[in-house]
Amino acid sequence: MATVLSGTSGALYYSPAGTSVTTLTASAFPSSGGNITVGTQLGYKVNDTVTLTYPSGATVTNCIPGAPTAYFVKTYDASTGVMTVSSTAGGSAVTASAAPTFTAGTFASIVFTKPLVVGSVREWSFEITRAEIDVTSIGQTVTQTAPFRTFISGFADGSGSASVYSTDDDTLLSSRMVEDVIQRQQAGAKVRLYIDRQMSGANVDQNASRSILADIILTSASFNVNPDDGQVVEIAFRPSAAPTFDLSKSA
Repeated sequence: MATVLSGTSGALYYSPAGTSVTTLTASAFPSSGGNITVGTQLGYKVNDTVTLTYPSGATVTNCIPGAPTAYFVKTYDASTGVMTVSSTAGGSAVTASAAPTFTAGTFASIVFTKPLVVGSVREWSFEITRAEIDVTSIGQTVTQTAPFRTFISGFADGSGSASVYSTDDDTLLSSRMVEDVIQRQQAGAKVRLYIDRQMSGANVDQNASRSILADIILTSASFNVNPDDGQVVEIAFRPSAAPTFDLSKSA
């Protein structure tokens, strides 16, 4: 029986805050050109990898193609909410000669494609707790010993943290994670916490790895600066929905 040594194969992957829009109507897409109106004050950055998905049954002839095509954000103006996308990083904007059509009440989405590795993480932690509900009944039979209270389990909650190194490269995902603490729109923020990450070539072997996947809200960033150690920022977060636990290994 092998023991997994803490820290030898763990990792933290992250999808930035403000990079998930799931309520785009047909009018958000261009009938000509490449401007997509996704909404203001979001967290998209140039060269973010995003996936465009239209609702089932949408007519998208001559429109900007949807999934499974993956795109890179070419431009995003937070003040106007207009985005353009390209098929390659730094490439030309994808354009349309017709707008999509789909039924009212159904929506398209543009979301960050998948969490990416944060390479400058020193450690992470994640805790799940359960509330306890006191259901002790009054009027119990008196005995020589004190009666015990009765409890049942209630809602679950969680909290997590990550220690990330501060570097002089502002483009790193770790720097963005710190900045996202004050990003007002948190939709899209997600972590995949690998307890035991196993690689198959350049890709993660999800079947052989163990991980926790959670949509999160970022709650705080604590900076620690001293002359003797690397500069570390402590990021705190909590799940915004039920996490997915994949703690079994099929290989």
